[in-house]
Amino acid sequence: MNIQNILAKCDHTLLSPAATWVQIQTICDEGMQYHTASVCIPASYVAQAKAYVGDKLPICTVIGFPNGYDTTAAKCFMATDAVNNGAGEVDMVVNLGWVADGKYDAVEEEIRQVKAACQGKILKVIIETCLLNDQQKIALCGVVTRAGADFIKTSTGFSTAGATFHDVELFAQHVGPQVKIKAAGGISSLEDAEKFIALGASRLGTSRIVKLAKALEN
Repeated sequence: MNIQNILAKCDHTLLSPAATWVQIQTICDEGMQYHTASVCIPASYVAQAKAYVGDKLPICTVIGFPNGYDTTAAKCFMATDAVNNGAGEVDMVVNLGWVADGKYDAVEEEIRQVKAACQGKILKVIIETCLLNDQQKIALCGVVTRAGADFIKTSTGFSTAGATFHDVELFAQHVGPQVKIKAAGGISSLEDAEKFIALGASRLGTSRIVKLAKALEN
């Protein structure tokens, strides 16, 4: 696969709690230069980044991140605030305690409410696969599908592990046809990126693919 085809599926990501505006500017510049799918950045920088890039690059942000245990009302507010500030895509974390308790109806309703709060913008749902068993992952594929989200996403990148080939393959077998897949966390090589895409991922959450593209230019 051509590296530009891989870059076009990347959410070029910087979610460090200590991220500065200079660093955010840099990944925005890289996103525009390398034509990534978006830049994924902290919510506090969305308005500034949107003003900086205009319509040259979609802005993605995260809500309920990275733990997922904010109230539904708080997540809905964060989603609306992000969209009003210029985000075209929102990545939310599910309430993992509810998943552990088997409260799938509550998880589904929360996703549905957050999707409405996104006002037609793209919603990706992070289920943090490293903390779940396969039965829970399969159940959440159904939840995300029924709730009307646009993507199911593997990981925050802030827990015990990131995306695995097994999880993306599992998602591809169990999500509805309208739900896309985002693999995120620990994607560090072009070979791995290609395999995730081949298994069904249409987005990759990573900061490393742009670095690899730069290295190939030198």
